[in-house]
Amino acid sequence: MSIRVLVTGYGGFLGAAICRSLVARGYLVRGVARGDYPELQRLGVEVIRGSVTDPDVCDQAVRGTDAIIHTAALAGVWGPKRAYEQTNVEATDALIDASRRHNLRAFVFTSSPSVTFDGSPQSGIDESVPYPTKWMCDYPRTKAISEQRVLEANDSGTMSTCALRPHLIWGVGDPHLIPRVIERCRTGRLRCVGDGSNLIDTVHVENAALAHCLALERLLEHDSRASGRAYFITDGEPQGCWDWIRTILECAGLRAPDRRISLQGAARIGAALEVVYGLLRISAEPPMTRFVAAQLGVDHYFKIDSARERLSYQPEANRAARVAQLKAWLSNPSA
Repeated sequence: MSIRVLVTGYGGFLGAAICRSLVARGYLVRGVARGDYPELQRLGVEVIRGSVTDPDVCDQAVRGTDAIIHTAALAGVWGPKRAYEQTNVEATDALIDASRRHNLRAFVFTSSPSVTFDGSPQSGIDESVPYPTKWMCDYPRTKAISEQRVLEANDSGTMSTCALRPHLIWGVGDPHLIPRVIERCRTGRLRCVGDGSNLIDTVHVENAALAHCLALERLLEHDSRASGRAYFITDGEPQGCWDWIRTILECAGLRAPDRRISLQGAARIGAALEVVYGLLRISAEPPMTRFVAAQLGVDHYFKIDSARERLSYQPEANRAARVAQLKAWLSNPSA
């Protein structure tokens, strides 16, 4: 009998890549999201339209499936606290409850390395690093709560669970990271924080999708070595933060600006803007926040030994070819 997998947020950058990978591996795939994605429907993805913030939608989507990959989330570093709790925590709780009711075998949760980030450098850390006592914004805080709920739900006798922490997902079609860097450069709002030599990890979207498929397979086997854990997921090739930004801009035919600001200066500006935007109830994201300053100015790269050993995750190391693909896409996005 074929295995049916539910992918929440299936039309997103990562969700769509996971759907394509699952279909290629022979799984039956069901997607739930608020929008329509005809290209995935043409691949055979069954569609349920609705929001995972609605418990009835969660129940309908989960019913009749064997496993779930939960990618849907409210990302970003600014916005109402209530919106993050509803989308990231309460929706995850509803999906866990529905998965238990309908006897799902596996639950893979898309988390984030930011769940362990408090602004301090993360230089080659592994999953033994604890959650901080205070987060810098509501996205990592609510993702950390959801991650813990998913891992607590692990039961190798019934539903096995795990959490993946992909870092700075990139690739052709990226609607988030790459356009954001390019837009900031074009509008003159991009500057190097610190000296730009801090090391960061990224993960290509195909590697991130591969990791999710491998995790799913281990959980469906009720592999106790793999379940009940969180995993950092990267390309396994840390690089200088400003080197990576410069690469993106060169692919877009842009020159990286020479303007610099100290980490301390960026953090002070970010803190002041957060206060002003909060007092004035401005919904737009401030041009700088403490979280963004820290992400741009300190190390955040990770050991992926656990994913390699327990999930058999081996990221494809062909960055040069993928950067060339990115350059071709940015020169003709509609192709």
